[in-house]
Amino acid sequence: MAAEELELRAYCYLDRMQPQYASFVGTVTQGDLPVEGMAALYVEMAPGNHVFRVVDVAVKATEARPGAQIVERQFGMFELHSQSQAEVLQAGEVVLAELGLQASDRIRPQIASLQVITNVSPYQSQLLNRFTRGMMLVAGQTMLVVECTPAAYINLAANEAEKAATVNLMHVTSVGVYGRLWMAGSEADVMTARDAVVKALESLDGRA
Repeated sequence: MAAEELELRAYCYLDRMQPQYASFVGTVTQGDLPVEGMAALYVEMAPGNHVFRVVDVAVKATEARPGAQIVERQFGMFELHSQSQAEVLQAGEVVLAELGLQASDRIRPQIASLQVITNVSPYQSQLLNRFTRGMMLVAGQTMLVVECTPAAYINLAANEAEKAATVNLMHVTSVGVYGRLWMAGSEADVMTARDAVVKALESLDGRA
């Protein structure tokens, strides 16, 4: 398959899954379960059906294991992880070689929306808690809401924010056109997490 027929939308490496992030992923993944400390790779592409072939090649060539391979209306996305960073990095090289592409061929992430909501009302917190698989939002906390595209990059944003600040991870959605992240904590910690999200996403190169 010629490289020009494929679009590499996201190529996203996580060096070390944080405790809350890894736990949250474990509640939604349908494949091999990750644990804290593992490295991970998220790849999003179009056409989506190519994820099956690419994942198969990567897991045959390395010790990395697939946590997700999802094909939806517009794109396909998969995740690989391992206790060994070297294995995940090698899996990434195998993936790129199979696609005939480089990491720089990915789309550069863009922040579509970034909001900090202070002193969340008890009614808002109760409503939001009905939709989360992560930590509960307590009335009076400050909430961080992030939306980015391509969607897979929201995983890096969540993981780096948890590294940087003492925040509660409420929800991550990384499939579709936009990735979405909810976090909560004190106003100071949420502001630190916000800055970490921006720094992580803006650090990645790629095409516009």
